[in-house]
Amino acid sequence: MRHLTLCLLLFLTFGSLASLSAATKNFTIQCDHPNGVYAIGETVTWSISYKDPAGGTTPVSTFTVKKDGQDEVNKGKLDLSSGSTTITGTRAEPGALLLEIFGDDPKQPLPIAVAGAVFDPDKIQPAAPAPKDFNEFWKTKLEELAAVPIEPVEESAEAPNSDSVNYYKVTLNNIRGTKVHGQLGVPNKNRKYPALVVFQAAGVGPLDKKVVVNPAVRGWLTFNISAHDLPIDESDAFYKAQSEKWKTEQRNYIFIGNESRETSYFLRMILGCVRAIDYIATRPEWDRETIIVTGISQGGLQTLAAASLHPLVTGAMVDVPAGCDSYAPLAIPPRAFGWPYWLSNWGPRDRDPAKVKETAGYFDTINFAASVKCPTLIAVGLADNTSRPAGVIAAYNALQGPRELLIMPLSDHYGSEGTQADYFKRNIAWETAVLNKRKFPPAP
Repeated sequence: MRHLTLCLLLFLTFGSLASLSAATKNFTIQCDHPNGVYAIGETVTWSISYKDPAGGTTPVSTFTVKKDGQDEVNKGKLDLSSGSTTITGTRAEPGALLLEIFGDDPKQPLPIAVAGAVFDPDKIQPAAPAPKDFNEFWKTKLEELAAVPIEPVEESAEAPNSDSVNYYKVTLNNIRGTKVHGQLGVPNKNRKYPALVVFQAAGVGPLDKKVVVNPAVRGWLTFNISAHDLPIDESDAFYKAQSEKWKTEQRNYIFIGNESRETSYFLRMILGCVRAIDYIATRPEWDRETIIVTGISQGGLQTLAAASLHPLVTGAMVDVPAGCDSYAPLAIPPRAFGWPYWLSNWGPRDRDPAKVKETAGYFDTINFAASVKCPTLIAVGLADNTSRPAGVIAAYNALQGPRELLIMPLSDHYGSEGTQADYFKRNIAWETAVLNKRKFPPAP
């Protein structure tokens, strides 16, 4: 998911992304409802065409249509001999349909084009309720964090391509002797500024200075933290070695400690987000009014957790938030699981599935969303098989405050071919409303 960091960087750098044709591998897919939204019992029709700019032959392709990425409702050969065709699907209960088109290359098992649709999205619910002591557990964890002094260590460094921003590397104390590592961009015009806290998508790597410098140029007091207790500006070889170390020991950091809510890797990560807000609120440059949190994928999980757990958060903007619907396979009908794959059989073989299942609910994004009262923008990709659309929409439905759902019917998790451009436009509209002290959130 490192590509998502690039998406966020492009947004923070340029302020918007241009809309592009929703085409993948020379396929163009159009939905008969442009917004991808249907009532249960309606039929969705996808129009598919293929054009090879090099003049090559039409590929031999197959397709599947699945409910929530799991149960097949349609499949077959894709006849593109005339250059175009249609595929249909429907469902009798709220949820999503995922269309995947596959080529004939046995070495490429992944789909070469995707699209989606959603039925009665406002009726999609979590697959399982939150743990009964969810709020009490996080209350005790916040108390544990509050007992740890922040003790920020700030190191000034050069801000790239800007003489109007002061840049700092920052280290904060987190629970149990761990640290939060981040970077701070401060406009240097000796004024008070709204705060923007940016959380990272999944992966292991350095932080790009532009993520804080570019918003600071526009008037944000900007803080960006790593999800890991690692320095933020080491070499690529350093992060590769760390990632390989985790893979050797646990295959991936998402599986570390996941048999207990007290040892899960996500506990320190989420409390690090709370600590980041604790810190930004101490800065003398903060306007004492506004703290917006934002992130993509894993960063979206962190964003909604932070908005749930910290009372100073005044707005949240998330794109394809991960971690929603950890119990998806238990839904009726079952839904395919998404990242971080709590109920999958991936990961260490010696873990206890019952303990993992019990732990999962304490870190499900939906359960954090249920106590988020600030204005929140959520974007969902209907062709996303990492942050599954049913789970993301269930999280949106759980929100308790002003909210806006942006449905992207042709978007996979990575926003291929500009399919997430509308999210970045709305993100900029929300940001602009704050900076210009207009009504927030702005009308669509």
